[in-house]
Amino acid sequence: MTDMTHGKPLNIVILGLSITSSWGNGHATTFRGLVRELAARGHEVLFLERDVPWYASNRDLPNPEYCTTELYASLEDLKARFTEPVREADLVMVGSYVPEGVTVGQWVNQTAQGIKAFYDIDTPVTLAKLRREDFEYLHPSLIPQYDLYLSFTGGPTLDVLEKEFGSPMARPLYCSFDPELYYPEAQENQWDLGYLGTYSDDRQPPLEKLMLDAARQWPDGKFVVAGPQYPAAVQWPANTQYIHHLPPAEHRKFYNQQRFTQNITRQDMIQAGYSPSVRLFEAAACGTPIISDYWDGLDTLFTFGSEILISRSAQETLSYLQDIPETERQAMGEKARQKVLAHHTAAHRALEVENYVRELQNAFSIKS
Repeated sequence: MTDMTHGKPLNIVILGLSITSSWGNGHATTFRGLVRELAARGHEVLFLERDVPWYASNRDLPNPEYCTTELYASLEDLKARFTEPVREADLVMVGSYVPEGVTVGQWVNQTAQGIKAFYDIDTPVTLAKLRREDFEYLHPSLIPQYDLYLSFTGGPTLDVLEKEFGSPMARPLYCSFDPELYYPEAQENQWDLGYLGTYSDDRQPPLEKLMLDAARQWPDGKFVVAGPQYPAAVQWPANTQYIHHLPPAEHRKFYNQQRFTQNITRQDMIQAGYSPSVRLFEAAACGTPIISDYWDGLDTLFTFGSEILISRSAQETLSYLQDIPETERQAMGEKARQKVLAHHTAAHRALEVENYVRELQNAFSIKS
């Protein structure tokens, strides 16, 4: 269905890590939401994905209905079959972690006649890699060649990309959620506080400090942690359930079974600030009030105290769990839900891409 409000539909080519397989990566669901909504706005999208064995054996969406998806076997195969579509596209977008991404980026910048964009789903990681001269998928010399740098991280990082690395135009393109998958659902409360996240060394200390210590201090409370790769050495409190694997299809039910949900942020995201995780938006979409650690920029997404709660200690966590009246708890969850519905769906991201492209097109037309 065409829903264009800003001129003619765009012809878009995306070279991304994967859209066909969500196995072991967060890129596929991001691309699926964005591409689906770009198509809904009338744009035509060709998605090019490197055919690699670990995704080939785990393709949960081999043929998305909202775009043309093509697999390529090598750089030679890519150039032989897709030079013309890349040259003729209005927008060519290269994603982070694309195999041989530097060579792919060089080819795109030499070939494409339309707008060339880099879409960084891993911005803090990318910048850390560049500073230690790890050029796995991006080289500093490429950044000024891309007309547009789309970043999962906003705030001061955008200035770093423009002033330090020479990007002509760095803009935020945060993660998003799908309102058809995440929404309030009547469930019996199983837990007072839950957490969903894969184990990581840097997240475990704040998880212990903000949630597990709270569980130890409140034996009558009910807590849950869901996610893989937690070491056997982790000492779970007696009142904390551990779920080793929770497939995405069960995430909505999981959030709706909690009175509150815990948000813990990776250290590199805290340092960069302005780096919301998709779990933050998905929990809010379910109307489950969030207790989060603090990072710069979080207050640009949610209003502290009325849409999200900030905890710096087990005592603060417990005060929220024990003292907030039920009516206030429900109102907080609903306010956060309305906020993400108004600003953070995949449809909002598609419109942002469209607006950035129009901005560039207008600038180019003025120059010429």
